[in-house]
Amino acid sequence: MEPSSYKQLITGRGFKYNYFFSAGHPSKPTILLVHGFPSTSYDWRHQVAFFRKEGFGLIVPDALGYDGTDKPSNPASYKHRGMAADLVDILIAENVDKAIAVGHDWCDLIFCRISEESLKVQNHSRGAVLVSRLANYYPERFLAFAFLAVGYSPPHVGYTYEGTVNLLTQAVGYNPFGYWQFCTEEGAGKVITDHWDSALSLIYPSDPGLWKDHLCPPGAMKAWLQAGKVAPAASYLTEQDREIVTHKLKSNGLDGGLNWYKCTAFRLNVDDDEHIPKTNYAIQQPVFYGGCKADYATPPLVAYHSLNQYCSDLATVEFNTGHWCQLEVPDEVNRELLSWIKNKVAL
Repeated sequence: MEPSSYKQLITGRGFKYNYFFSAGHPSKPTILLVHGFPSTSYDWRHQVAFFRKEGFGLIVPDALGYDGTDKPSNPASYKHRGMAADLVDILIAENVDKAIAVGHDWCDLIFCRISEESLKVQNHSRGAVLVSRLANYYPERFLAFAFLAVGYSPPHVGYTYEGTVNLLTQAVGYNPFGYWQFCTEEGAGKVITDHWDSALSLIYPSDPGLWKDHLCPPGAMKAWLQAGKVAPAASYLTEQDREIVTHKLKSNGLDGGLNWYKCTAFRLNVDDDEHIPKTNYAIQQPVFYGGCKADYATPPLVAYHSLNQYCSDLATVEFNTGHWCQLEVPDEVNRELLSWIKNKVAL
């Protein structure tokens, strides 16, 4: 992802976005790739190389709070509706009428709601929730939607943190996002960057099962960092990758990225979600879900209720990976996405 292919845009909300752009063949659609926490557009390097050769256009932004994009300090700036509008502004600037949206990650918040008849476990993650809101607010601008690691997240009216923890613990047997307590603390970003080697080894572990004991339980992530623990590194990150990730994340700080957690934990999205028409909850376009079997923060189990309820044209695959499937098995992810696009999107 050569620096010369990056562009900048001031969106309608006044924020500068940094994004990778590659024009495709006129016969091929453009793919919008949306990353999660703690990540940058660099997370999509394997997909960019693959789909570029296949002739697709590519738009790959650094999300708000990351790398070359602005990092506002107010958590309200990270409302999902506003950030979805930012991404559409980029599509408009590049004269992209309709795109294929692909989202991954957020170290994954999971929302649960109880209906009268059943427990509904709903995924909600950074890249995935923005793609979800693009589907809710701007369905006319997209040909298809793909979700990696985390499934479609319908509007989460009625969300409370405590209720979510209780219901999700019942559903999967443990609390997958106890780390949220740390991520919403003041000073969390400094703790992470001050213990960077420890953080990097926890975020990208060789053994994805590490998350169940040292990321998911409340207090576990902070304790891991403050103790300076370092786990074996994941083989899918080269030394050069580690240096680039360190430069992009540590040098810029993580306060902006952590504001995504604060915005949601403080229920700042609820008013917007309440005004999404119920007719827009369902996705009419083709949907792809790629689950990660060893993802303890977002086990595939929690994705299927919303996917089956709201996505009538659904294709699913589960990868034998931890959370970072697009990094761990990029060839498999690319192959499955391309096959789905060829089958479901008129080329």
